[in-house]
Amino acid sequence: MTETWPATAPGVLRLPSGRLIRGRGLRRPLPDGARPTYAVYLLGKQPPQVSWEARWLRWPDFRLPARHSQAQALLAEAWARAENERVEVACEGGRGRTGTALACLAVLDGVAPDQAVAYVRRHYDRRAVETPWQRRYVRRFTG
Repeated sequence: MTETWPATAPGVLRLPSGRLIRGRGLRRPLPDGARPTYAVYLLGKQPPQVSWEARWLRWPDFRLPARHSQAQALLAEAWARAENERVEVACEGGRGRTGTALACLAVLDGVAPDQAVAYVRRHYDRRAVETPWQRRYVRRFTG
């Protein structure tokens, strides 16, 4: 079993269950400290190789995931693994796609779909989830 993120580490979102997931922007340098053990990268093109286990979810900037079923599966795996692993989700800037994915993870964790964006904005980044269709995606994620 791997340890999870420190709750005070940059970009770490604490879900109501206590799970800790790091969101970040890939344009910025990798933060100091422990590396992820599992990551989901939300990009329009394949991400660079990393030394930890990672999955790629095709998700163009300012848009939605190319395949909803793949998004559900990868985010469900990220949520499950965050119980005892260092999980991160990341896009280029760390706000729109990452915020949307974090809000979907909050829904999986029990936050009401119509309150998940506000939860992520309050606990991760006040500008997370950038477009109306990303907000709508969160509301309909499990439906």
